[in-house]
Amino acid sequence: MKLKAEVNGETVDVEVRREGSKVWASVDGLEYELDVTEPEDGVYSMIDHGRVHEASVQPAAGGGYAVTMDGAVTDIKIFDPRKLRGAGADAAAADGLAEIKTAMPGKVVRVLVNEGDAVEKGEGVVVVEAMKMQNELKSPKAGTVKSINAGEGSIVAAGDVLAVID
Repeated sequence: MKLKAEVNGETVDVEVRREGSKVWASVDGLEYELDVTEPEDGVYSMIDHGRVHEASVQPAAGGGYAVTMDGAVTDIKIFDPRKLRGAGADAAAADGLAEIKTAMPGKVVRVLVNEGDAVEKGEGVVVVEAMKMQNELKSPKAGTVKSINAGEGSIVAAGDVLAVID
């Protein structure tokens, strides 16, 4: 999953992939491979190259999270590109085309509409499975389905345009 994060006021690119307790993360190009468990709510135990770290993650005032690790507190805000696209899409797509894109690689498990169908804002268009989770991608505006660019069973890459709404 590709994300943007604000860490102590600085914006960084974050990519995370998880399989069971194994987590691979890239933060502004720095690579991490961790074994992660959550022994209690909001507390994470991580093993990085044999070193054990414990992190406490709590909601912070004004949004985001306060992460305490190794005695230091870091303020972090996470921005999901899908939500950023959705927020901008209202204004940008109100009078034009809206592209529905994937945020991460996956497999199209269902196409919920056909070309030419009328859709309402927030209506499901395509369901993509990524990292064993199904994500319903929704129309950012009311309109007509101009094109469907992937069929059920298709493998898609992050950023692929799956559908266009006019």
